[in-house]
Amino acid sequence: MLVRGFPAAAFDTNCYVVAPAAGGECIVVDPGIGVDEQLDALLREHDLTPVAVLLTHGHLDHTFSVTPVCGARGIPAYIHPADDALLTDPMKGMSAQSSGIFGGRLQWTRPSDVVALDPASPLELAGLRLSTDFAPGHTPGSVCFRLPGDEADGEAAAPIMLSGDVLFAGSIGRTDLPGGSWAQMQQSLAAVVLPLPDDTVVLPGHGPATTIGRERAVNPFLQDLAEPPPGRGL
Repeated sequence: MLVRGFPAAAFDTNCYVVAPAAGGECIVVDPGIGVDEQLDALLREHDLTPVAVLLTHGHLDHTFSVTPVCGARGIPAYIHPADDALLTDPMKGMSAQSSGIFGGRLQWTRPSDVVALDPASPLELAGLRLSTDFAPGHTPGSVCFRLPGDEADGEAAAPIMLSGDVLFAGSIGRTDLPGGSWAQMQQSLAAVVLPLPDDTVVLPGHGPATTIGRERAVNPFLQDLAEPPPGRGL
C-alpha cells in the first residue's frame, strides 16, 4: 500500500493520499488550505489518479481545497451527514478567532458531488476497502477511516487509522468549537479508539504519526478523561 501525507499551508493540517500502489487510482483525504501544488506534484510523482476525496470532518482547515480538487477531476467528496452543512457554510464550525482570519467572510463554493458516508457500509474505492468509524465530539460528524493490515513480500503490514481530529500523538481534538461535545468525545475515544490493536498506525489530522499502543500508554487523554483538553485544530 502507498500512503503519503504532507502538511497544508495553514494550521499544519495533514493531507493524505492513499493507493494500493503507484501507477493507479487513489483517494485523497482532507485537502486543506493551499495543498494544490503539493498534491499535484505527489500525484505526478507516483502516477496516481484520484477517484474520491474523503473528509474526516467538515472544518475548513480540512476542507478548504475540496471543491477545486474534486471539480478539476470530476470526483465526489465523501462526508458524514452530520457535518454536511459545513460544506455549504464552513463558517458555522469555526471559532471567533479563526473566523476573524477571514474577516468573518469567505468566498466558498460547495462541491457539486457530495456523497453521504454511511459507517455501516465499508467503502470500496480505488482498489481499497476502508471502514468508517463514526466518532463525534470534535464535530457532530467526525469520522475515522481504517484500512486493514495486509501482507506484502512476506511481511505483515499494520492496520492504519486516519483519525482526523479525533486522536493526535499525545493529545485529542478540541471540543469547544460549535457542534463540539466533550461527552461525545469521551464516548468516541472509548468506543472507537481504545478497542483497536496496539500496532494500528494512527495518521492524524495534525502532527506526526503514532500508534494506538503508544497512545494507550502515554496519551493523558486516554488515561484520564475527567477534564476537557485544550486540543488542536480550528
